[in-house]
Amino acid sequence: MKIVIGLPAYNEEKNIASIITQLKEVSTQIIVCNDGSSDQTGAIAEAMGVIVVNHAKNIGYGAAIKSLFTKFMDLDADILVTFDADGQHRIEDIKIVTEPLIKDEADVVIGSRFLDADDQDMPAYRKIGIKTITNLTNVSTDIKLTDSQSGFRAYARKVLSDIMPSEHGMGVSTEILIKASKKGFRIKEVPIKILYQGDTSTHHPVSHGVSVILSTMKFVSIEHPLKFYGVPGLCFLVIGLFFVVWTIQYFTEFGVFPPVLALIAIGSTLFGLMFLMTAVMLYSLVNVVREKNS
Repeated sequence: MKIVIGLPAYNEEKNIASIITQLKEVSTQIIVCNDGSSDQTGAIAEAMGVIVVNHAKNIGYGAAIKSLFTKFMDLDADILVTFDADGQHRIEDIKIVTEPLIKDEADVVIGSRFLDADDQDMPAYRKIGIKTITNLTNVSTDIKLTDSQSGFRAYARKVLSDIMPSEHGMGVSTEILIKASKKGFRIKEVPIKILYQGDTSTHHPVSHGVSVILSTMKFVSIEHPLKFYGVPGLCFLVIGLFFVVWTIQYFTEFGVFPPVLALIAIGSTLFGLMFLMTAVMLYSLVNVVREKNS
């Protein structure tokens, strides 16, 4: 099988040359998406003779992944491996990530940072954030993942011919998994090791986490509107009805109208009805769109 390595890169002039040199030992086809870097990332990659896709300006990680997918489909190859350009991934783990595809055991393979019990080097704040986002992702997939945000992945060609991401930000990792699961593709995780040599991430952890959580919530709400909006709606409605009864009992017993209880009753009831209406409307709209596209 022909394997292509794809690197989304933004301001990685310090790492890109050494990574490409190492990757050439395992693949003759390498694609670098230079996502509007302000340094020499694109020029260095071009000088090293790999395929380079240049964005005129920085659009985002998701846009870079989409460009890698699109360019891969123009090539005569079977597997695309997405590999971070920040120097944290090990070249030798490419074999581990691609093996399930070669053996036809999976269609999408994720290199998980949490399946290796000996890997305890991840900063605590990253671990908590990734676990939180992964739990949100698991709500919308038929499998239970340990690392939904890993950028070290391998995709079979048939997956990329059927899935094209629309998210431009970091939420693309979740989007791809939700869509792949929805279409019945086999998703598997394998253990990898990460080389944490200082903070090599180009994304602020807080903004990164908030962006991914918002994107994840967006896709969860689209895939499961009844669960996402309906359950909170029922909770608010029950709370509202409880305070309605409490307000009536208070007025009957003391002859005084309790404005605080009444406001909570009205607000909770309105929120509940609003969420329930949104759940029904979005569920109907999503199904109409799916029927037209089928």
